[in-house]
Amino acid sequence: MRYLLFVLALLAAAPLRAEQPGPRPFAVVQDAVVRLSDLFENAGPRADVVLGPAPAPGARLVVEAPQLQAIARANGLDWRPMGAERVVLERPGRALSHDEVLLALRAALRGQGLEDEDEIELPGFAPPMVPEGGFVQLAVEGAVLDLAGARFVATLAIMAEGTPTQRLRLAGRALRTAPMLVAARRLTAGEVLDAEDVRLIRVPASRLRPGAAQATEAVLGQALRRPAAAEQPLLLADLAQPMLIERGQTVTMLYEIPGMTLSAQGRAMAAAPRGGTVPVMNLSSRTVVQAEAVARGRVRVGPPR
Repeated sequence: MRYLLFVLALLAAAPLRAEQPGPRPFAVVQDAVVRLSDLFENAGPRADVVLGPAPAPGARLVVEAPQLQAIARANGLDWRPMGAERVVLERPGRALSHDEVLLALRAALRGQGLEDEDEIELPGFAPPMVPEGGFVQLAVEGAVLDLAGARFVATLAIMAEGTPTQRLRLAGRALRTAPMLVAARRLTAGEVLDAEDVRLIRVPASRLRPGAAQATEAVLGQALRRPAAAEQPLLLADLAQPMLIERGQTVTMLYEIPGMTLSAQGRAMAAAPRGGTVPVMNLSSRTVVQAEAVARGRVRVGPPR
């Protein structure tokens, strides 16, 4: 009988022990403040009591056993440390993206002469942390753009839910840019370029190579005089019309007279692009005549059309 009563007493006491307050080893704080329930499980009616500010976004705060005991006593919790208990509080955060900052800067500097194609540089800028998933608003204050010196200064105000407004002083450069064509892949000499072989990028105008191609239309159908590595700028001087006729090639010679076209076999004495003039030797008469390259392996003898 005594054993039965002992067992019943243990069963009755078990749920009471389960409801005892205890520190949480690790807690994620989403709000701007730390509440009693962030530190203790089963914190009771004072669970929502605010204890103080939360860590900054992306930061941690460690509450050691002596602090936990003082907090528990001040809030009427029946808890005493049994050892080196501690609570690690973490507040999720994210770094403000570079693109977000540039978007705000462009909007502020556009009225002072910044063009959409200009490149903004922020040397040494360390993006601050803001609450993860929270509403973030950026404002640019006191922006001044010096077009002649290609420099600007401004103050960036960061207003994020649950954090005080941050203000950062920004200084950087605003560079004029220009279009430039580069090879989209490794290209070999003699290749005829199409749209998939090239890529249009923008570079600071001061770094634009003299003679660089700046429009896709200017290079389509042109042949490379020398190989080009991927991302290498394409120079107009390295482009030429593709050769329709190769030196030493056997070609069809077309003789056009009113109402009739005659043909003969010949050998090209030089290479020529479309419309180019090439000396061709008639294989029958061994006579060398000047002809116009009109298609691959075909030349026309006589006055050009």
